[in-house]
Amino acid sequence: MFLAFPSHAQMGKELGIEFRQKLGFLAAHRGVMGHLAEGHAFAGEVSFFQQTRGKKQWHSAFNYPQVGVTLFGGSVGNNRILGTYWGAYSFIEIPFTLSDRFGFSAKIGSGLGYGTKIYDPITNPKNVAMSAHLNALVCFGLKSSYTFGRNKITAGADMTHFSNGASKVPNLGVNLPYLSLGYSRTIQSKPKDTLVLQNQLPFKKWLFAVTLIGSSKETFPTGGKQYPVFAVSTSFRWFNKPKVGVEVAFDVISKQAILSYKKEIQKTQWDILQMGLYIGYLVPLDNFHLTIGMGTYVKDKYQPEDFMYHRVGMRYYFKNGINTQIILKSHWARADYVEWGIGYTFNYLKK
Repeated sequence: MFLAFPSHAQMGKELGIEFRQKLGFLAAHRGVMGHLAEGHAFAGEVSFFQQTRGKKQWHSAFNYPQVGVTLFGGSVGNNRILGTYWGAYSFIEIPFTLSDRFGFSAKIGSGLGYGTKIYDPITNPKNVAMSAHLNALVCFGLKSSYTFGRNKITAGADMTHFSNGASKVPNLGVNLPYLSLGYSRTIQSKPKDTLVLQNQLPFKKWLFAVTLIGSSKETFPTGGKQYPVFAVSTSFRWFNKPKVGVEVAFDVISKQAILSYKKEIQKTQWDILQMGLYIGYLVPLDNFHLTIGMGTYVKDKYQPEDFMYHRVGMRYYFKNGINTQIILKSHWARADYVEWGIGYTFNYLKK
């Protein structure tokens, strides 16, 4: 939500609203989900957006994107077992072109969703996709548009995802490819700002940071024990341009759920400790950053999952060098846990 409607009081705002109808299907990405795709998925969205106009340095670097909030509601292809889903997410829509008439853009959004039906061993045992009503909602999409005056006709395709990040099982998640048609209208139009406030991020230097991470993970069978997760990530980050950054990290992870893996084997805390080397790509949007990357375990004695792991999520940097993060750690398409973290960048303020 840090991206949604930032303050531009000095320069005025350009606000708008968009209505979108979506038609898709449930993507059964696991064989055990084959019985769930019974019909088409129908959904609707209402988005409230603000057009950036150059007050921040990253606005021009990303071709003046839109930021805002989308309200989502609809079916997911099986009302009988999966029910319907509702949610809200903040987004950024980055244009690839700047034509006055025709546009093509990418949309990235995340927020929270609510599913009306979940797994129950007695009343709903076939719902192997969802075990929690409240879930993360993630959307990635592409959109083309035609502009006339303050109006736009749009067509797009996106992937909408619901998951609880393996905090409770079963958690295969719901993946929904959608095609959509929409109409948007700008309520107030303003010229591009001439004042550019420089990004607070130090460029052309390595930033050293330490992040403390906490989470929880439930193991099978369903209704099993919740185990805590503790981790420390030591990282070096480099930002070469206003929209390009890289991160190299060394991770030390204590995932207590490994104690339940092969219970016949006696394990110590040192035995279950995982260590990994990680590299990621960073997208800095002023103090708000998107991150995606992958790593490999260099110490993983029992190897309960794959030898590689992945991260996708977001961070927010405060001016005093403290940062917070919400990142999904996974092994390819299987969620491991959600990393809730707080960190400190030691040379963030050093000139």
